[in-house]
Amino acid sequence: MGEIDFNSIGIELWGILLMVIYAVVALVVGFWLVGRLVKILDKLLDSKDIDISLHKFLLTLVRIGLKVLVLISVAGLVGIPTTSFIAIIGAAGLAIGLALQGSLANFAGGVLILFLKPFKVGDFIEGAGHTGIVEEISIFYTYLTTPKNQAIVIPNAQLSNNSIVNYSTKPIRRLDLVFGIDYSDDIDQAKEVLRKIISSETRVLDEPAFMIGVDALGDNSVNLVTKSWCKNEDYWNLNYELIEKVKKEFDANGISFPFPQRDLHIIKD
Repeated sequence: MGEIDFNSIGIELWGILLMVIYAVVALVVGFWLVGRLVKILDKLLDSKDIDISLHKFLLTLVRIGLKVLVLISVAGLVGIPTTSFIAIIGAAGLAIGLALQGSLANFAGGVLILFLKPFKVGDFIEGAGHTGIVEEISIFYTYLTTPKNQAIVIPNAQLSNNSIVNYSTKPIRRLDLVFGIDYSDDIDQAKEVLRKIISSETRVLDEPAFMIGVDALGDNSVNLVTKSWCKNEDYWNLNYELIEKVKKEFDANGISFPFPQRDLHIIKD
């Protein structure tokens, strides 16, 4: 039985101890640098006024990603093969990506919405076939409340890949109304009645000025159009009240609203 070489064992143990110390120091320094980079990113996102939900998500994502890179780098520095680790991470990422294609598309759409801000909480929008007030914008879904007080949940991928109409972006809005009168009615008289109604309405803005004109010669009526401007918050109330006022004033002035009708001619043999 041979003698134990304590010197060589001591040298090996000392080498292992130095490697462990080296790895620990590298990890501590690496994680400290990650913390500093995350703080810098945090301040940068604050200055860009990024949505809080996206803000926290990005910080967490960057922190985890950088720490994984530190761990892999330290493993490589102390002689641990990293090729297998990278292959496993890549395979896992591919499998997760394939399994969560829809969720990843919604996530990408949420990032675009929160960064580009085509709308914000409180806006009245139309998108993905739905109309309502934006209640919440999360990473994966946008939540609307319809005028009928219905809750709508829309995947962000649908909103980011389709047209969006934001009715709240501009402070003023144009109200277009069409009124049909009989062909036998006086067009100038009808236009004067409309002009008086709109001029007396305080919610109609002076600038841009409103206009009244003949929109079309329909099958059963001459269609007059009014185009007036108002504040966004006055739009719907003004819409309904102007229609009511026009009906009453037309009735009072003998201006009729025609309805579809047919002339039936009977031919006797």
